[in-house]
Amino acid sequence: MKKAVLSFAILLGSLSTFATPIQPNHEVTTNRILQEEYTEVKLEELPAAIKDALKAAYPKAILDKAYVNASKKYKLEITLEDKKGNLFIDENGKWIQ
Repeated sequence: MKKAVLSFAILLGSLSTFATPIQPNHEVTTNRILQEEYTEVKLEELPAAIKDALKAAYPKAILDKAYVNASKKYKLEITLEDKKGNLFIDENGKWIQ
């Protein structure tokens, strides 16, 4: 009789775990994107390596504006066949992806 009562208690205990609602995990993740600060430079002040790289890669591109940050990386705003976009390049004329 003890075995039957013990088996019944174990059976009820195991069934009650299936009825327990699962608590959702409300973990919050935060992504921070640090944007480097660029300052505008005159197009005449761009290094020759940058101008040459732009002409070689995009011969029909029109350079609208240029910006530089503290680590001498340049952001170029260009127009290419009615489309505007940004390109990133270092001071030596190597493209940054």
